[in-house]
Amino acid sequence: MRIPESTKTLILQTVRQLRKDQTPTEKKFWEAVRNRQRKGKKILRQHPIVFEYDNILRFYIADFFCAEEMLLIEIDGSIHDLTEERDRLRDHMISQLGYRTVRISTFAVEKDIDAVLKTLGL
Repeated sequence: MRIPESTKTLILQTVRQLRKDQTPTEKKFWEAVRNRQRKGKKILRQHPIVFEYDNILRFYIADFFCAEEMLLIEIDGSIHDLTEERDRLRDHMISQLGYRTVRISTFAVEKDIDAVLKTLGL
C-alpha cells in the first residue's frame, strides 16, 4: 500500500504530539516496558497502524504495540466510557488485519502495574 506524503506527515505529526502529551499512566506503563525490559519484547509507543477501509486510507495510533505478538495495548481512562462503541468497531477492524487489542484501565495500571504486565505476558 502506497501512503501519500501528506498522510505520512499527518501521521508523524500526530504521533509526535501524542508522545509529547502522554498521560501520567501512559508514562508509567512506558517506563515499565521500554528498552526490551520485559522478556526482551520490543514495545513501541504511539505506533500507527495504516489500513484501507471503503477505499479510503485510514490510520489508527495504538498507545503501545508489540510486533512480535501482533498486540496493541490501549490504556483506557474514563473518556473511553463515552467511546465504547467506536472503540469496539475500531478493535474489530484492527482484528481483521491480524492484530489483537487489549484494553487496560488506567486504574489497573496505577493500582498494580506488575499484575497488568503479567496478564499481558510481559
